[in-house]
Amino acid sequence: METNKRRARTLWMVQTAILTAIIILMAFTPIGYIKTAGLEITLIMIPVAVGAILMGPGTGALLGTIFGITSFIQCFGFSAFGAVLLELNPIYTFILTIVPRVLMGWLVGLIFRTLHRIDKTNFISFAVASLSGAVLNTVLFIGGLFLLFGNTEYIRGWGPTWPAIFAIIAGINALLEAAISLVAGTAVTKALYRIRRDSFSTH
Repeated sequence: METNKRRARTLWMVQTAILTAIIILMAFTPIGYIKTAGLEITLIMIPVAVGAILMGPGTGALLGTIFGITSFIQCFGFSAFGAVLLELNPIYTFILTIVPRVLMGWLVGLIFRTLHRIDKTNFISFAVASLSGAVLNTVLFIGGLFLLFGNTEYIRGWGPTWPAIFAIIAGINALLEAAISLVAGTAVTKALYRIRRDSFSTH
């Protein structure tokens, strides 16, 4: 029993460190942010979702915090939009880049834990939880943006149709991110979950 606990803790530390390294690598290379004309597709929520699914809501929140910190750093010259928000209000920008990502990681873990208890197919829970990472990341970020910066001159300067413009951009981003997260996240988490289970069942 004690040996299993020690192995589980060691495995958690190793996996968390690996996922943290992946998040940081993705954040500062083109892998994490695919930038196109008018769109910035974020893929860093995938390792956050993987950690939340494999190791629970707490680890999801921790990895979400790391994602959020790297997102805040992006505002210092790496992201034009982030730089504008930072200039408008540094405190709000910090909240916007951190809180949605923490909540996203935590909620993905809760969603998986709840569904996995009743998922007889042993597939739906992985797919829905992986998909929820992308959806929650978009919804929480855009919601926070409207709440914190919706009344600023910069946002209102987009004209009276700015909510519709943001909704269209967010919708396109969400669809692309959701498709990638669904495929990649489901495949990775299901495979790693099986490896973890088999590893402990043989000891």
